[in-house]
Amino acid sequence: MKSEKKYSLKLCILAAIAPGLYPIFFYYSKNFPLVNSWEHLAFFIIAFLAIPVVVFLVSNWLFGLLPFKSYHKYLLPFLNVFTLLYLLKVCYFIGIEKDKILIAAVIAAIVSFFLHKHLLKIIFFEFLLALIGLVSMGSTMVQFLSISDDWRTQPDGIANVQFKNTPNVYVIQADGYANFAELKKGYYNYPENTLERYLKAENFTLYPEYRSNYSTTVESNVTLFNMKHHYYNKSIGYNEIFNGRNMIVSENVVLDAFKHNGYKTYFLTETPYLIANRPKMGFHTTNFPYSDLKYIRNGARRIKDVEEPLKQFIAEETQQPKFFFVQILNPWHVSSVNHVSRKKENEREQYLERLEETNTALIKTIKEIRSKDLNAVVILMSDHGGFVGMNHTGEKRTKNIDRDFQYSIFGANLAISWPNDSPPSYDSQLKSSVNLFRVLFSYLSEDNRYLEHLQENGSYLIIKNKAEPGIYQTIDDTGNVVFKPLDSLSF
Repeated sequence: MKSEKKYSLKLCILAAIAPGLYPIFFYYSKNFPLVNSWEHLAFFIIAFLAIPVVVFLVSNWLFGLLPFKSYHKYLLPFLNVFTLLYLLKVCYFIGIEKDKILIAAVIAAIVSFFLHKHLLKIIFFEFLLALIGLVSMGSTMVQFLSISDDWRTQPDGIANVQFKNTPNVYVIQADGYANFAELKKGYYNYPENTLERYLKAENFTLYPEYRSNYSTTVESNVTLFNMKHHYYNKSIGYNEIFNGRNMIVSENVVLDAFKHNGYKTYFLTETPYLIANRPKMGFHTTNFPYSDLKYIRNGARRIKDVEEPLKQFIAEETQQPKFFFVQILNPWHVSSVNHVSRKKENEREQYLERLEETNTALIKTIKEIRSKDLNAVVILMSDHGGFVGMNHTGEKRTKNIDRDFQYSIFGANLAISWPNDSPPSYDSQLKSSVNLFRVLFSYLSEDNRYLEHLQENGSYLIIKNKAEPGIYQTIDDTGNVVFKPLDSLSF
């Protein structure tokens, strides 16, 4: 009897652990940049392994107390298969999704009824599946961890730049807000813009030729805050730059420069997208504590208010000058994938509806800043265009040398309120996001030497269809649409 009890305990633990291993390895291999923190590792161990062990053991004990012991043989097979299917559902689909949970329960019931005698074989299969997942995860981690970040090294001492002027600096990033010049033409065809009229009346300087260098929020902001091109780490295998979020919110040359000059830094965001992997917070203050974050999913559509925290921090009394990076999710862009796309005309209409809502919010925000801080540098910018004219953003992966197509991706917005309404003479150098802070720091330091190391202004895409898969420059340094493989370029 003792040996039977001991064997049952071992079987319960094996049956509980086996279904959780493959989902962990699968999720890490597909989403490593989103989960590369010790907190995530602890979460997966607890949620995918420890909790199932407790549930299996308690269920097995309770079931033994119930009168229908003849059904006991189905318990572990049912729990085992259901756990595997449920955890895979968690990895693939957001939310509770009761229909999928019900399907998982039905499948588990059928399998347990017909295959309960083969539980050990099912467990063996799950461990075999886990081994395959482990190999895939290991390969992914080795490739990511072998990526060098030498590209971030600056050619000068700009991290230690000494500002002669220290106004408060507000960078407000509206996700996917197309350049005002692009909105008037091409696929957008939106000539009347209340925000543009307001900014002109407030003597903002507009930059009609400005664009992003990369097509996603993370990729674009990595370049913005590091003032260098990463060129996708010269790899087309992954959708995101490894450690990209850490390079934005943890440590970078822009934060170094502001802190070196005594600034207090603030990161305010509507969405936890840029902190989804819980990077070390390099800004002094944020409105999104990690206790509010979920461990799975990037949180791209989870909205948190920035208006009230911004008011609070603007009014905060401090002897330090302030640097704000405020991220606003809208107007966003067209649908990301084909199966949820409403097709290009409807996508355009909905984008423009969100644009008008964004205009109202941005005007309100800028009025709040200027009412309290008239001599600040206020930079209204976006991370990329709105992709209007496409059914979904995935169409960017196909070779297309149409001018409006490329500028719908990269035609980002930029408008700056310079102190005393007096932009520097060299602000014509503001062509793309990679050089924005280098130009700003030259202005604040009154030192033109930092302009000697401006990066080229090319825009880049990973192309996989209708051309040899690779990284291509699709807009060159002067703004012309081209299609040149990265390897063919010399800088």
